[in-house]
Amino acid sequence: MAKYATDQNHYQDKSKWSTPVGQFNKIGGNMQKLKIAALAFVFLWFMSGGIYHFINADFFLNIMPPYLPFHLAAVYVSGVFEILGALGLLFTRSRRPAGIGLFILTIAVSPANIYMWMNPDLFPDISEPLLAVRLLIQVLLLACIWWSSLPAMTSIDAALKSD
Repeated sequence: MAKYATDQNHYQDKSKWSTPVGQFNKIGGNMQKLKIAALAFVFLWFMSGGIYHFINADFFLNIMPPYLPFHLAAVYVSGVFEILGALGLLFTRSRRPAGIGLFILTIAVSPANIYMWMNPDLFPDISEPLLAVRLLIQVLLLACIWWSSLPAMTSIDAALKSD
């Protein structure tokens, strides 16, 4: 069947496409909204967490495993990097490097969460199931950081992937 344009964006024979061209915009728009929500979540998580490192450093000092050196310095440095990473997410040019940095930082602070989970008696104010859930949340946070900081896919990329 010969293809002929009915308007600028559509052809009568759409059998080549796995979805109609118009659907790319709808799917892309919904995915973009979800990505913006995830990016906002990651921003708020790290901006508030980074600030909290300075407001309540004692909390972070208490959850640090004893085998790690320079506890107070580590709390402040990680707080600074959380704030800088969150700010980096706001700009397209720095979003991916900021996401990679926050991903690495999240892995770097994992020993504190693992320490809490393995020593629940040291944290009586936090239930044992919640300590386990913190580890699951950390894995989900890593996925959210990675996905939300990926460069946006263009509709052309989406069309090529569907072929």
